[in-house]
Amino acid sequence: MNLDYIKQLDSENVIQNYARYNVAFKKGSGSLLYDTEGKEYIDFASGIGVISVGHANPHWVKAVSEQAGRLAHVSNLFYTQPYAVLAERLIKLSGMKAAFFANSGAEANEGAIKIARKYSNDKYGDGRYTIITLNQSFHGRTMATLTATGQPAHHKYFHPFVEGFKYVPPNDIKALTDALDEKVCAVMVEGIQGEGGVNPLEQDYVKELVKIISERDVLLILDEVQTGIGRTGDMFCFQGLDIKPDIVTLAKGLGGGVPIAAVLVNDKCKDILSHGTHGTTYGGNLICCAAANAVLDIVTEPRFLDQVKAKGEKIKETVKGWNSPLIKEVRGKGLMIGIQLKDLGPKKAVADLLDRGLVTLTAGTDVLRLLPPLTITEEEIEKGLEIIRDYLIKK
Repeated sequence: MNLDYIKQLDSENVIQNYARYNVAFKKGSGSLLYDTEGKEYIDFASGIGVISVGHANPHWVKAVSEQAGRLAHVSNLFYTQPYAVLAERLIKLSGMKAAFFANSGAEANEGAIKIARKYSNDKYGDGRYTIITLNQSFHGRTMATLTATGQPAHHKYFHPFVEGFKYVPPNDIKALTDALDEKVCAVMVEGIQGEGGVNPLEQDYVKELVKIISERDVLLILDEVQTGIGRTGDMFCFQGLDIKPDIVTLAKGLGGGVPIAAVLVNDKCKDILSHGTHGTTYGGNLICCAAANAVLDIVTEPRFLDQVKAKGEKIKETVKGWNSPLIKEVRGKGLMIGIQLKDLGPKKAVADLLDRGLVTLTAGTDVLRLLPPLTITEEEIEKGLEIIRDYLIKK
């Protein structure tokens, strides 16, 4: 099918809740994408951080194909090997105590919210249910996670929203302390706010946050949907921040291209969800868990994370060295980079760069976001950066 016919099918049959770019991709290999017309693109977006080990990675393809040929699904009413092995590996890598599998980042965050509220209800009774999140945060599109998202632009149309959420500015300890009343059961943050603008939390702030809330037995939920599984150069963002959350949520890069998410909990939360208190039909799906195990095979290879850090530093230093009047700031960690723009809308920049053969993303209102596959080559990075540089200079 060509682009025009795919667009016709879309317009006639699909709910129009996405403003799609004028491209239909047909195949990919590593960090390269090819559209229906045969044009090649360098992928600096990886499906919004999902394609962690590259398109059509041979090891990943083999794992998914072999599992699909054996058994695809039986439900969580039975034991299977892939989810049990994946849980063990994630627990060892994270230092947490137990895992629950779901299908998306929003679903993982819903599970985290339920665990936090039930922990507090079990221990303190009714009335201690409020969860504090940060301004500019993003936690999902379900009713609870949309409410948890600290962006007023998302709080439209769907009233009434779920009660029991407060918002405070990031990196502001006084605002956090002032919001900690007797109804608060948890604080939910991203180590680096992805959709909100690639905004890293300050390490001193995070350390003080952990100290203050742990004294009150208020749980820390770390949303690692975008930052987890090597994206920041550490296996988990919280390891780079040198903290231990009570609950961690994962998705995106965990499956390398298939829908899987996880909730990891520490010792005091591992027995909160008893039989029947939470569930999901597809969580722990065999194919998805096989894919996630293949991803972990790759990202746990010796020095793999070191090269993620090195590539990220190369990108940041290169962009900073351009001294372009259109660039206000470059920030991020590992292969999660935000280029804050001046006098240039990021949506236009993404569209223009796409025409030039580079796939990028927006974040917030003024940030060009780069989330390439963790396996991207040095040559592909250089070519992609050259496209951005030429575009910004000509602007």
